[in-house]
Amino acid sequence: MEKKELKNDEAHFWLNGYVNKQNCRIWSEAIPQMYVETPLHPERLTVWCALWAGGIIGPYFFKNDEGHNVTVNGDRYRAMITIFFIPELNNHDVQELWFQQDGATCHTARSTIDLLKDTFDDHLISRFGPVNWPPRSCDLTPLDYFLLGYVKSLFYADKPQTLDHLEDNICRVIADIRPQMLEKVIENWTSRLTTSEPPMAVICQKSYLYCNDTRLSFE
Repeated sequence: MEKKELKNDEAHFWLNGYVNKQNCRIWSEAIPQMYVETPLHPERLTVWCALWAGGIIGPYFFKNDEGHNVTVNGDRYRAMITIFFIPELNNHDVQELWFQQDGATCHTARSTIDLLKDTFDDHLISRFGPVNWPPRSCDLTPLDYFLLGYVKSLFYADKPQTLDHLEDNICRVIADIRPQMLEKVIENWTSRLTTSEPPMAVICQKSYLYCNDTRLSFE
């Protein structure tokens, strides 16, 4: 079952190599006499990808008509699904695939859920979907624990100076990911379900995924 599940998410990639380090703090009895100057609004790209054992769909870059980066809202997310994602699915047997997304507002608006139901029927794992996705479970998705971090570890190697260069780097890193690596990533996903606390278990014979007190049925 896990090899037939499409997992997807978005992430920001900053041109200056910025990484969100909200968990890093310095405690001192005196004010440190040092500072680092950074732009208030550094240039960035907002990137979407979907991942499954058979490959990666994307990246898709959220831009306006002028080609400038934009944030993701419900209208833009649905437009991406309609003009990019669904056409890409024509290369696969959609009836055999499940689609999983997190609970971001742009993902779970009623019109978005209706659009995804039209495409995947009851093979949708999402808040407000036929199969509910446990909240605050981002560590269970390969996009978060693998793909986005992996791309960020490599795309800045040659220090891109323009957004076009940054976009090219992101596309190149993702294109270089081999199917064998994705197989290992999905195997790791299964192990996370069986070793996390509180315990989670996949009962493959019945294709059930148990997360806390929430049962996600993949039958």
